[in-house]
Amino acid sequence: MLLIRPHAVPCNTFLRRYKDGPGFADCYVAEVSGAITQAAFIEAFYTSPLFKLERTLLACLVRKPATDADARMLAAGKTETFSAWRVEAQSATELLLADMTGQTRSWLMALPVDAGNGGITTRLHFGSAVLPRPGSHGQRPAMGWIFHALQGFHRVYSRLLLKAACKRLNRINAKAASAP
Repeated sequence: MLLIRPHAVPCNTFLRRYKDGPGFADCYVAEVSGAITQAAFIEAFYTSPLFKLERTLLACLVRKPATDADARMLAAGKTETFSAWRVEAQSATELLLADMTGQTRSWLMALPVDAGNGGITTRLHFGSAVLPRPGSHGQRPAMGWIFHALQGFHRVYSRLLLKAACKRLNRINAKAASAP
């Protein structure tokens, strides 16, 4: 059974600057069998059936369409934009996207883990950050009521997105293992 669990935002990651600053940042993790590359994780995440639904909504609501081919370009590090996001930072193990308003972030990281029995698993991280809206007229920056109202949905949706990516990766691995 696939376990998706909350996890501390790791130190020395692109997302950590938002955890240590004002606003909100979270992280969820799952482990899958085998050595999964960051590129494979990015592609699986952004081409999962659940995320395709989000892509469709973004195409309709903010006129920022994206395709599976666009997701592959993002995974390969060959584009600076994807739907309503721009690449803020990308490395061999991490991807940090900022939405076009600059207020929210989406983060992915894939790290191999020694399974202890000579096998390799990969720990997949998915996190988000939300920056407070700037205060006006001397007021402090604030997260706003919408942020607080959507927290429960965000926690469930984050887990579902990571689970969908893991299932996609497991299907791809199973297909590769059964190929002659």
